[in-house]
Amino acid sequence: MSDHHCESCGMPVETGRYCAYCTDADGNLQAFEERFERMVDWQARREPSASREQLEADTLDHMATLPAWQDHPRVISRPAG
Repeated sequence: MSDHHCESCGMPVETGRYCAYCTDADGNLQAFEERFERMVDWQARREPSASREQLEADTLDHMATLPAWQDHPRVISRPAG
């Protein structure tokens, strides 16, 4: 098992900074809004009873722990939770 994790979502990766789910066809990191929506959707599948507001808050909290997003304005300006 790899000790290296995607800097965008935290998923284990063998090499590189980002996993295949977080990059476009050219290997570039997807835009914040695209990544955010996909991560909210993933969280909704894990917690189907959670509100959209809670899913977004949880996703922003998670993104704050990741190097790719910790300095993003949307992450920095999230309400303290």
